[in-house]
Amino acid sequence: MRDLTARQKKILSLIIHEHIRSAEPVGSNYLVEKYQLGLSSATIRNEMAALTDAGLLRQPHTSAGRAPTEEGYRYFVGQLMRETSLPDDMRHTISHQFSQVRNDMKQWMQLTASVLANQTRAASLVTAPQPSEARVKHIELISTHGQQLLAVLVLDGGQVHQNILTLEEPITQEQLSALSNRLTQVFSGKNISSLRAFTGPLSTLEAAVIKWMEDELTGSDRLPTGEIYLDGITNVLAEPEFADSDGARRALRLLDERSLLQELLSQTILPDTIGGVQVLIGGEGHWDDLRQCSVILSKYGSPGIATGTLGILGPMRMSYGHSISMVRFLTGILSDFIAEQW
Repeated sequence: MRDLTARQKKILSLIIHEHIRSAEPVGSNYLVEKYQLGLSSATIRNEMAALTDAGLLRQPHTSAGRAPTEEGYRYFVGQLMRETSLPDDMRHTISHQFSQVRNDMKQWMQLTASVLANQTRAASLVTAPQPSEARVKHIELISTHGQQLLAVLVLDGGQVHQNILTLEEPITQEQLSALSNRLTQVFSGKNISSLRAFTGPLSTLEAAVIKWMEDELTGSDRLPTGEIYLDGITNVLAEPEFADSDGARRALRLLDERSLLQELLSQTILPDTIGGVQVLIGGEGHWDDLRQCSVILSKYGSPGIATGTLGILGPMRMSYGHSISMVRFLTGILSDFIAEQW
């Protein structure tokens, strides 16, 4: 990182804070009048010129003030930003919201996305926890009509898989319920290897159900992320730098296209790094569609059991301290929830 003087660091921090607030370039006269720095406008302009030469500031117009560059934001986040925490009343309010939600995975994911978007004024994303290894929790077989039945497979963590199976001959619901209980007792807590290794005597129906269960567990194990929950898209589109801008729409395309989003998450989230916050500014030279944006991501859950990702996408001009604190706080809430559920 560049070696700046204490005065240059202070001026850079003030310009970034003001630009985040106003979305406008910041001039030397404004800094002198607002912050009483004990420096002349000429001195501040010289320092701003030096910061511009260093690539940390830019001058949008000849007569305008300065605005931070990508490198300026990176320097600020990495070197100048102070560690912050959410106010106690905000933490209590958010915790109370979650305490009012029953222990339903989908509701927790939706609430997390909503709180994250509302509190950061950015677009939020939350991926449902993905078990490190899919395991059976419960099997239910339900008679429908004729010689068909609905097979329901519930996995640890709450994932539900359903399929219609055709019987060779009609079977009563009482018989199906007895078979459901037997399969649940035998396979509850078991993974794909256990299903494949099972050698007990099987009826034709039992063999068909177990084969379907194997397919569902295999497919679940192959998924890179769980279901994705999004909120706050309009927050990004409402920012002044994104008004009538293709840049915002290109960035939001990442949220709309699951394969692109999964690629982003797989390449940016480190394995087994629970609670660590990662900040991507301007796409970090790799994600061209994000060159006008910043992304803050964190992994939640329990390593080796189940993990997911939560984060926000917004303009580069975002309140990094508050946003990082919010992401970190909600990461802790979801991690505790996963520990309780599993």
